[in-house]
Amino acid sequence: MAHAFFERLAPNHVAISGGSEPAASVHPAVVSAMREVGIDLSSRTPRRVEQAMLQRADLVISMGCDNPAVCEYPGRKVEDWSIEDPSSKPIEDVRRIREQVRARVEALVARLGAGEGAPPAARPAG
Repeated sequence: MAHAFFERLAPNHVAISGGSEPAASVHPAVVSAMREVGIDLSSRTPRRVEQAMLQRADLVISMGCDNPAVCEYPGRKVEDWSIEDPSSKPIEDVRRIREQVRARVEALVARLGAGEGAPPAARPAG
């Protein structure tokens, strides 16, 4: 959800997403909740976070990781948003989580636009 919102709200920036234990597909309730706001995730496939991703990143957003082997990113700025995993939640909870994610992404995009706390990776791609 965060990746999709960021792509929509900050098209001149690059986001890469991955999880420590990605599912085989995006949970149907997440696909449905995001479709409600005009974002289609039905063709997306969750990916595992890899060292190569982290090496490219100047800012890492964690959604509440508790595995030090995956969650510690030496030399990288990390923001932990501690947002619930929406998988296996009823649609009402997924909508609530979606709005939390959207608010966090909007705040991040506003900071990047204002140059506040913007990491070096917050530069336009290309």
